[in-house]
Amino acid sequence: MHRADLDAPYLNETCVVDGIISPVQCPSSINEKTLVRKIDRRLLPMLFVVYTAAFLDRVNISNALTMNLPQDLHLVGQQPNVALTIFFVPYVIFEIPSNLLMKRLKPHIWMSGCVLAFGVVTLCQGFVQSYGGLLATRFLLGLAEAGIFPGSFYLISFWYKREESLQRFTIFYSSVLFASAFGGLLASAIANMNGIHGLSNWRWIFILEGIGTILVGVVSYFWISDFPEEAQWLTEEERQFVRARAGTDKESARAITYHDILWFFTDLKRILGGIMYFSIVVPIYAYAYFAPTIIRTLGYSVVQTQLHSVPPVAAAFALCLIVAYLSDFTRLRFPFIAFGTALTLTGLVILITVHNFFSLQYAALCLVAMGSFSAGIVIICWYIMNLHGHTERNIGTAWMISFGNTGAIIATFSFLKADAPLYNKGYAICIGAICLTTLSTITYAGLIWKERRRMSRVTTGNEKEAIRYYTL
Repeated sequence: MHRADLDAPYLNETCVVDGIISPVQCPSSINEKTLVRKIDRRLLPMLFVVYTAAFLDRVNISNALTMNLPQDLHLVGQQPNVALTIFFVPYVIFEIPSNLLMKRLKPHIWMSGCVLAFGVVTLCQGFVQSYGGLLATRFLLGLAEAGIFPGSFYLISFWYKREESLQRFTIFYSSVLFASAFGGLLASAIANMNGIHGLSNWRWIFILEGIGTILVGVVSYFWISDFPEEAQWLTEEERQFVRARAGTDKESARAITYHDILWFFTDLKRILGGIMYFSIVVPIYAYAYFAPTIIRTLGYSVVQTQLHSVPPVAAAFALCLIVAYLSDFTRLRFPFIAFGTALTLTGLVILITVHNFFSLQYAALCLVAMGSFSAGIVIICWYIMNLHGHTERNIGTAWMISFGNTGAIIATFSFLKADAPLYNKGYAICIGAICLTTLSTITYAGLIWKERRRMSRVTTGNEKEAIRYYTL
């Protein structure tokens, strides 16, 4: 196990910030609360904007499919689903290599390059003329985006203590919800641009969002922060203190080897991260990709469909913020995951059993969005912050997101046009996935509890140290 190796000047001291006991001493020249606010302002906004752009570029095809894209490109049968799925082939394969490259090249260089790349690909997607062209751009988009999501969580995890991490993870993760809501509003406006300069409205979605993403990529080169030990906007004393309070080690100088990757998969706890995320990703992406399609079956026009896709994600955003605050306050993760999965399951059961009751079906969609998104971010934070050091977090973050996103491949084939308007098969698949979420999170919680008991015995009954090292 790669234990945290705190810098010597801060060992075995304590300070109290907002009633929380910190295992390190606050240097007299540093105000910890002010420093944390400084980190929040410098680290989170740019990552939020970057992933908003990434998620918009990824799922904007779901809005285009409700317009004239299928007719213009002569898509038939399951071709729209294949176009959704092919994104995840390079996205899954290249996430671990991407994290390794980010550590070697520095986050601001690697991530800004990725943003520029998928911005250009999205822009080109607005000019495709065939099904083959659509598949090619979707594949390249997945390749370019592979480094953003796991890389961002990997980076954030080195800046904060466990008891303050979920709120920051949630702020970043809420970019998904913001993108979903904003994407629906933007698509409702762009739907009226049909025929401008001889282009269909769906083409304008890709063109405008691609141009915006390219601009974000340029700005991100200057504003994405590197790891704490490399952050030039902090003093040397602040850099040491940030590393110490976050419990990060000195492993950053060592290159990660294939032996490290093999070692990582020798522990069931570390393997379960991918399974937990895989199972919750199925309903998350089912909602992200097919909410407009499902909502349209309730009898709404194209513009009304885009507008009605906003309230469920707004409700999910509010719940995510509440859950993040309560989970950090109580320093517990599992109960809030259980709550989210219960909401999701309730919504799915309503959708599969109730028909021709529009208001109840729409409310059930809200429950699915609220439950799956809120449980998803807690699972990510729970797993990543229970990993220790650059080796575990580098490999573990990429493993969780890469394997987990294979669930998105299942999601893209869960709601087929042939199953409309009931989509019973899709809802059944999502219900099965939520059951797997429940089983895997219970197993993981049991292993964490067992590990805490073992650490408590090893440290001669020091239960507080075990609790600080592993969150339940």
